[in-house]
Amino acid sequence: MTATFINAGTSAPTAAAAPAMPAAPRPTMDAAQLRRAAGDFEAFFLARALEPMFEGIGAEAPFGGGLAETMWRSLLVDEYGKAFANAGGVGLADAMVRDLLDL
Repeated sequence: MTATFINAGTSAPTAAAAPAMPAAPRPTMDAAQLRRAAGDFEAFFLARALEPMFEGIGAEAPFGGGLAETMWRSLLVDEYGKAFANAGGVGLADAMVRDLLDL
């Protein structure tokens, strides 16, 4: 739909200019940065997927138990996720990079 306007001083209608299309967003990451971010996300995802596996494991004597072990265990699960992702992961990072570069 085109709007028409009457120019002051003439009686001939004129067509309004179409609004300019917004520019496509420019990428803020290069491929290496995107790969690193996708790898970090995959490591985080794998760590969260592994957490339930460790919930039922109790502390063993003589050194187990307490708040420190709970904190240490969460750090250990995070490191497992990083190790799995660095060893190839489950392909989540590769799929993310491939799809995001195709945009």
